[in-house]
Amino acid sequence: MSLACPTPALLDGRERYLTDLVQMLPGTNVSRAIARTGPDWICVDTEHGNIADREMHECVAAIAACGVSPVVRIAANEAWMIKRALDAGAHGIVVPLLQTADDAKRLVSSAKFPPRGTRGFGSPFSAEKFYTDSSGKLSQTDYLQQANDALVTIVQIETKEALANVKEIAEVEGVDVLLIGPFDLGNNIGYPIIESVHDELKAAITKIHEAATQAGKHTGIYCTSGEQARDYADKGFRFISAVTDAAALPAACESAFKTAKGGYMHAAVRGVKEGVSKMTYS
Repeated sequence: MSLACPTPALLDGRERYLTDLVQMLPGTNVSRAIARTGPDWICVDTEHGNIADREMHECVAAIAACGVSPVVRIAANEAWMIKRALDAGAHGIVVPLLQTADDAKRLVSSAKFPPRGTRGFGSPFSAEKFYTDSSGKLSQTDYLQQANDALVTIVQIETKEALANVKEIAEVEGVDVLLIGPFDLGNNIGYPIIESVHDELKAAITKIHEAATQAGKHTGIYCTSGEQARDYADKGFRFISAVTDAAALPAACESAFKTAKGGYMHAAVRGVKEGVSKMTYS
């Protein structure tokens, strides 16, 4: 039996891109609600999100139960964080703030079972996150034999040092995706995103995408809208974040309240009508 999750579609070279939603708010009800909106994967964000270790475990389980791949962004390139995410049953990990190829090699070692790495085996939670109605339960043995190839390892390229070393990072065996954090990258190279993306930042993004392509890897990027995500997909990016729950929730509420309360023109027209009504009947 094979690991049943969408991640092989990312790695087998087919002309398809995968979209994700970043979960920053804790709670399995949140996980289930957003998992049913159509993402290929959900990034459970323990770096910038309000999600602790216990909550991460529960979110991973809820997302996987909905047939969506849970991917965990850990807070740093620490072996124990990698272990906790993968032992929870994550289908992949996102690791921020890598600087060098050695950093990437250390990450890969922590994420792979021997002989390719140093990850310990023993979690009773990992295999069950690959259960499907069609293929049934995955055994611990199947998980052990397939995890090294099936789980996705994603490194974020978001610093000046990582940009300088991007070719070497991309060539590290076991790294599957280079994920661009455009805001941190722009800040770190001196071209922050204020109102638009500077040409130097655009050039840096292109450099990362080319390095990944030349190494036979995939490129991902964090986007702030579906339109931007579609644009990067058309450029050959495969692993694309389209929205966060923490941004979508207030945006939806604000839009609804603005419509419900009406704009200035609506209020003005209503005020005029009320005034006319009083004059007519007084």
